[in-house]
Amino acid sequence: MRIDITIGEQHFRATLSESAAAGDLAALLPVTLDMIDHGGVEKTGPLPSPVSLAGQPDGADPDVGDVGYYAPGNDLVLYYGDQSFFPGIVILGRLDGDAAQRISEMDGPVTATIAVQDD
Repeated sequence: MRIDITIGEQHFRATLSESAAAGDLAALLPVTLDMIDHGGVEKTGPLPSPVSLAGQPDGADPDVGDVGYYAPGNDLVLYYGDQSFFPGIVILGRLDGDAAQRISEMDGPVTATIAVQDD
């Protein structure tokens, strides 16, 4: 499934994986999240409800450009830097093209709207 992410005037696309967690995220869309910067590697924002952890490992080592979920905080995460393995991380999909680079250039908090892509 493809999703659109809008932050300010910028638009990004991502592809969600086929997992229970990604399906639960898709069911929550569209959603607007206030996201904050964490450690210069990610933007995080709380989802309105948790997503399934069925079939997921206890944690993950996300790559730059991954879309993730941080279960302990119920946060959607856009990774633009190198985050090492951490318990509670679930990889939901991947940002397209140069999205991670463009997100890395956004200082401070942002408001992101995420929706299922209309083809």
